[in-house]
Amino acid sequence: MKKKILITGAGGQVGSEFRELAGKYEGFDFIFTTRDELQIGDKTSVQKFFTENKIDFCVNCAAYTAVDKSEINREEAKLINVDAVGFLAEECRRQKATFIHLSTDYVFDGSGKAPYRTTDPVSPVNYYGQTKLLGEETALLKAPDCIIIRTSWVYSSYGNNFVKTMIRLMSERDEINVVNDQFGSPTNAKDLSEAIMKIITSEKIMPGIFHFSNSGVITWYEFAMEIKRLTGSICKVNAIDTVSYPTPAKRPHYSALDTSKISSVYGIEIKPWKESLSKCRLF
Repeated sequence: MKKKILITGAGGQVGSEFRELAGKYEGFDFIFTTRDELQIGDKTSVQKFFTENKIDFCVNCAAYTAVDKSEINREEAKLINVDAVGFLAEECRRQKATFIHLSTDYVFDGSGKAPYRTTDPVSPVNYYGQTKLLGEETALLKAPDCIIIRTSWVYSSYGNNFVKTMIRLMSERDEINVVNDQFGSPTNAKDLSEAIMKIITSEKIMPGIFHFSNSGVITWYEFAMEIKRLTGSICKVNAIDTVSYPTPAKRPHYSALDTSKISSVYGIEIKPWKESLSKCRLF
């Protein structure tokens, strides 16, 4: 019998990369669900789905990721980032399935000066980060043997992300402004999906909180400048401070992640951010 892997949020960046990967793993049956196929925010729907489908692994790629809109649409953000996580985790524990949940660098307050370890104190500075932290706590409560993977600055040829926005703006405008005092690490969604499959196919699954991103600590401005180089754009990119670009939600000043744990436990290779960016199908 092939083991079944449920991928929620299948229309998003990471979920879409899983669709690309699925053909390489013939020993598994992948079940891809968007909000149309499975309402993860409805407990009855989740229970019914898990009862009808014997799930071995559930990778929760679904999330309310609109950081600024989260400040206003608080109920919706909490429903997807907290309540739904609990429903999925509970059913995974009931079916003895492995629950793998994606979280974020935004659980940290940004006051650090070195990449955050999984054991470092958490203290979100915006509502999105608060919901993602509550989601982590709910997952651990409902499914103590779950795996939580915090990631950062995710991009892909799918969905909406910084890379696609920069490519569009650079083609439309002569000049753009990009923040140069927020530090973090980009993550190619393809690399993240491959890392998760390495965990799923490992001989022994070790639960806990892990961090995954590509290597290198940069600013959004440096990210934009590399995108400019790869596209050959002639658009002028100006470096600005955060105070010059006010947003409804506060952002952490520094949110790079220490990925040494996931490397040592699962033998996952952490690729340099420039290398992974250059391999993205957008270029």
